[in-house]
Amino acid sequence: MKRTVLVTGSSRGIGLAIAQEFAALGDQVILNGRADLTQLNEAVEKSDNTSIVGILADMSDYTQAQDVFAEIKNRFGPVDVLVNNAGMSHFGLFTDMTPEQWDEIIRHNFATVLNTTHLAAPDMVKAKSGVIINISSVWGTTGASCEAVYAAAKGAVHIFTKSMAQELGPSGVRVCAVACGAIETRMNDRLSREEREAFIENIALGRFGKPEEVGKLVRFLASEAAAYLTGQVIGLDGGM
Repeated sequence: MKRTVLVTGSSRGIGLAIAQEFAALGDQVILNGRADLTQLNEAVEKSDNTSIVGILADMSDYTQAQDVFAEIKNRFGPVDVLVNNAGMSHFGLFTDMTPEQWDEIIRHNFATVLNTTHLAAPDMVKAKSGVIINISSVWGTTGASCEAVYAAAKGAVHIFTKSMAQELGPSGVRVCAVACGAIETRMNDRLSREEREAFIENIALGRFGKPEEVGKLVRFLASEAAAYLTGQVIGLDGGM
C-alpha cells in the first residue's frame, strides 16, 4: 500500500538517499530543506520520480512545521512514515561556543524532532499505525570531544525515541533511531586526509559508510519485516 513519507533534511546526503529508497517502493515522498530552495528543487529533479515533491521549511520552527503537515495532509493525506533527519553539527571546544551557537545546535538537532513528532503522532494514533525513525549519531551514545552540544542533543533524541516508543506503542505506532557513525557526507568534509585515515583505523570495516546504506536500513525499519521492532537505537557505524 502506498504510504505518505516525510523525510526532513532531505535535499542532499543521507536524507535524500532515504527518500529515494521509499520512492523506489512507490510511496509518496516529501523532501524537506530548511533554507536552500535551489538545492531542494535540484534534489527533486535529480530524483526523476513523480512521487517525490519538495517543501521548503525550517522544521525547528513549530509554526512552519505545522504548515508543512497541513499542506501534506491536504495534498496526500496524513503522514504514515516520519523520518527525522534534519540536523547540523558544530566542531570546537564548548568553552569557545556562544549561547546562540548551542541554542542553534539544540534547536536543529532536537527541537525539530519534538515538533514533527508532536504533529505526526495524533494522526498515527488515530490510524493505529505509523512509524517514526530518528536519524542520530553514535556521539549521542558515547559523547564526543569538541562536539559536546551536538552529542548531547543526539543523546536527547535517543531517550526521546525510547520514551515515545513506550508512549505510542499501545496505539500501534513504532519509534526507532539510527545512530550513524562516519558516513560519506558533507558533514565530514572538514576532516583532513590524515584525520580521515586516523578515523578509519578505529572502524572495524575499514571505511566510511554510504548514505545509501543508511537508506536501506531505514527502509527496513519502516517495513512490516520490522513490525516487532520499536524503542531501539540501532548503531550503523561499521564496528567503530
